[in-house]
Amino acid sequence: MAPRLVCCIGIGITLLLSACKGVNPRVATRLNEGAAVVGDLPSNPIQGRIITSWIDKSDVQHPTMSTLYGNDIAVQYARTNSGHEYPAGSVLSLVTWTQQEDERWFGGNIPKSTQSVEYVRVTSGTDDKRVFSYERFEGAPLKKSISQEGANPTDRTTYLLSQRAAVMP
Repeated sequence: MAPRLVCCIGIGITLLLSACKGVNPRVATRLNEGAAVVGDLPSNPIQGRIITSWIDKSDVQHPTMSTLYGNDIAVQYARTNSGHEYPAGSVLSLVTWTQQEDERWFGGNIPKSTQSVEYVRVTSGTDDKRVFSYERFEGAPLKKSISQEGANPTDRTTYLLSQRAAVMP
């Protein structure tokens, strides 16, 4: 009985190893170069730490996916506070991509091309009051389309500052 079991195990291992032989050409590894963030930007937004992300399907033909990044000050604040009174020194950046189907994952979507990058900076002004600056970059390559600064945040700045941090394990 034991020799038969050893023989069956040997045949099973041989079959498993022969099934793993060769490269599957349908699953060639490639970088998603279309989703690269390229342009005249003040900094590389995806080098920040992720605060949260979301998908916008309001435009059925062109749904988008966005990721909100932050520097260490912004991330620490977002993860420990429920408000949106970010301290001076906070920098948030939102990258928005159009979507495409993932060829390797049925039902999955991945970034297709960068649609926009937005930056919000909180600095300290006179009398230690906060000053908000907002910049938006669009196009291919990305170019500045909006630049605003003031003691009162714009609607878009308020929206970005109000995003709650995603809960991560």
